Amino acid sequence: MNRAKFRFLPWLTGVLLLSVSLSSMVALGEPVHGLALHGQPKYGPDFTHLDYVNPQAPKGGEARFSEIGSFDTFNPFNIKGQPVVGIGQLFESLMTSSADEPFSEYGLIAESVDIPEDRSSVTFTIRPQAKFHDGSPITADDVLFSFATLKSKGNPSYRFYYTSIASAERLDERRVKFTFAPGENRELPLIIGQMPVLSKKYWESRDFAATTLDIPMGSGPYRIERFEPGRFVVYQRDENYWGKDLPVNRGQHNIDRLRYDYYRDVTVALEAFKAGAYDLRVENVAKQWATGYDFPALREGRVKKEIFPHQRTSGMQGFVYNLRRPLFQNPKVRQALAYAFDFEWSNRNLFHDQYRRTRSYFDNSELAARGLPSPEELALLEPLRKELPPEVLTAEYQPPVAQDDGQLRANLRKALELLQEAGWTFRDRKLVNAKTGEPFRFELLIDEPTWERIGLPFARNLERLGIEMTVRSVDSAQYENRVRDFDFDMVVNVWGQSLSPGNEQREFWSSAAADQPGSRNLAGLKNPAVDQLVDQLIAAPDRASLVTRVRALDRALQWNYLVIPHWHIPYDRIAFWDKFGYPAVTPLQGVQLNAWWIDPAKAAALGQRGAGAEKADPAKP
Repeated sequence: MNRAKFRFLPWLTGVLLLSVSLSSMVALGEPVHGLALHGQPKYGPDFTHLDYVNPQAPKGGEARFSEIGSFDTFNPFNIKGQPVVGIGQLFESLMTSSADEPFSEYGLIAESVDIPEDRSSVTFTIRPQAKFHDGSPITADDVLFSFATLKSKGNPSYRFYYTSIASAERLDERRVKFTFAPGENRELPLIIGQMPVLSKKYWESRDFAATTLDIPMGSGPYRIERFEPGRFVVYQRDENYWGKDLPVNRGQHNIDRLRYDYYRDVTVALEAFKAGAYDLRVENVAKQWATGYDFPALREGRVKKEIFPHQRTSGMQGFVYNLRRPLFQNPKVRQALAYAFDFEWSNRNLFHDQYRRTRSYFDNSELAARGLPSPEELALLEPLRKELPPEVLTAEYQPPVAQDDGQLRANLRKALELLQEAGWTFRDRKLVNAKTGEPFRFELLIDEPTWERIGLPFARNLERLGIEMTVRSVDSAQYENRVRDFDFDMVVNVWGQSLSPGNEQREFWSSAAADQPGSRNLAGLKNPAVDQLVDQLIAAPDRASLVTRVRALDRALQWNYLVIPHWHIPYDRIAFWDKFGYPAVTPLQGVQLNAWWIDPAKAAALGQRGAGAEKADPAKP
């Protein structure tokens, strides 16, 4: 499934209505409206708009945003280059999700879906009005071309998502059928529904595996109006967008022009925001949120600073070990280093006590494993006992805590004990391998200066154990290439999770993904028990069994010590110049920026009072 992204990207594509023929729910051919992974979708055939939008929102205006780094490609579907921010607004999929349900999809390009009772296939019928930006119709040939191209030349994630799809065939101009491999996999119709549909006519004469700054042919609500490589891109709302009148699209894609400027680093970007060079920023740095916004426009009310609570799972962010490195293959070593990370000190001194410690790969949700395993979880884990750490079945995982320096010293003593058990010894103020004499040293690879203030205190604590950890900052392109090739000792990573985990877990944790360059199995985990737990999760027949299977997987991941867990917050932090309107309702998945709009009265008042610099050149990347 198309899960949470590495970064928060404003104004992605919206959600539209689908009439589904689903014989496992009703008689074959009888229309229902929406497809849920488990149970019934929230929205029925008579709704007029999603609950978290304003269907009367005005259209018009311009909104400006920032992005850090650079870009060199308009193709976001392969692993080469740095895709431009916001490019997803050009492309539409067969179906798309709503933000106030765990996992339900409604139609976008598809007007109907047929699924036989045995769920062995899915057939999509394309809307006759669905068109690309050049006016050409979207056809079954485009869908088949997209499937074959993404699977063979796209990012490795597509191959993992589509691994259980045995074949695809054209039934007629507007119908395409996907047949599934044997096995229980309830997600497959929804996974295919999320596939972006590309123009065969446009791409078949181009190298899909290459980077490109040719403006691609899309079918979405926005087009690229103009750009300067590495510096900015401007999207223009398409007045002729074929899907603008579909019911659930009301209240979305309201702003005429979206501009994204690229900046050298987060400090420069924040200063540009305060000067009025752009309009809205999603703040990811706790220190800046606490202390960086004390400026006249905020005090005068021209800038707003708001938090928007959400109920989405936090996923896992942390320092990730590369288990492909011999240094980190002993789990006691990985366990030991976690005792040197002092989250409590960082939260007090760096984060202004804004964060909660993450302990689960599915925190902030019912999916997180808590306490001891339930009988239902034990039934899944017991047959895999030989391939799992024993604590998975007998204990609750908790990361080390250091409320004061005395507790940190105790943690460091525990770390040294574990390291000695793993074959390391303290000699001449250095930790060395007891057999070879090689010192314990490794590198934390980062691409943003923000991580230096997190990594350097961690390095000082490790130094007290005789361990040398260097913090190396590289540019975003080099970082991307090294991570894709697994050429690192340790990095910071975020595994975004949804409220209905499924096939994407193969790319995150499976043995096959560990050897696939560009996959999300950055840790390099190869564990047969985890492979089986992922397969069982994917095959969950209902919501209750899905929750049980996710919790069992969570325990296996926790006790394998793949990461040193970081932190999370249950809300989004957004600062914006007071020219926007937004819905009163924040859905389950959090704030939806594509439902915001420019308020004409506010924009006029802000202009009269002076919104700072009308235009400022961003720093070169």
